[in-house]
Amino acid sequence: MSTVEPTAGRTTFIHKHIELIVAILLGLVAIVTAYASFQSSLYDGTMTQKYSVGSNLSTEAESLYLEGNQQFVQDSQLFDRLTDLALDAQSADPVVAAAAQEKYDVIYFQSVSEEFGAAIEWAEAQNEADPDFYYSPMDNEDYQAALFGEYAEKKDLAEATIAEGDVANGLSDRLTLNTVLMAVSLFLLGIAAVVRATTVKIVLAAVGMLIFVTAGVLTAFIPFMWL
Repeated sequence: MSTVEPTAGRTTFIHKHIELIVAILLGLVAIVTAYASFQSSLYDGTMTQKYSVGSNLSTEAESLYLEGNQQFVQDSQLFDRLTDLALDAQSADPVVAAAAQEKYDVIYFQSVSEEFGAAIEWAEAQNEADPDFYYSPMDNEDYQAALFGEYAEKKDLAEATIAEGDVANGLSDRLTLNTVLMAVSLFLLGIAAVVRATTVKIVLAAVGMLIFVTAGVLTAFIPFMWL
């Protein structure tokens, strides 16, 4: 009684059904290629959205910075004016001193914000406690935060959003490369489907599937993007 080797049996099966196998592989590769292409388009959309939002946030941050800087310059000029009046208020001439003090009080009440007033009080307390060093209210951290804190937050958010866009762009590029590799696999499988020589069919299909498996594994490691 003759026996058929398992390897020979498998080889015979492949040769008999090679066209069906190639057709199934073509369908599988086409589906995965479409998936990779779709995911790439979603990441492209995310990248565009993130860049747009990040750019808008960056513009808003710059606007906030200019606004804060303008207030800072105005407060600096105001503090110089208040310093001059404070010196005049210490004049030996009581009339000059009274007039200067009155102007100081009016300007302080009308023009000094709550945050700047707190900074002035902080500087006065520091200068009294440490007369060897001059403390300026313009250097007060709370005052600086009041002027530029929102700008810093908006700028950080803009940079983080643009960074997310960079990540999406990188993933989209990887998916595009994988799609190109799968297209090469489809090309080889397409040729395998029309050639007559079985050995050539098997070689082309094997090479095509090797490329496809490589691209498929790389695609599988890219996070799924929802609509």
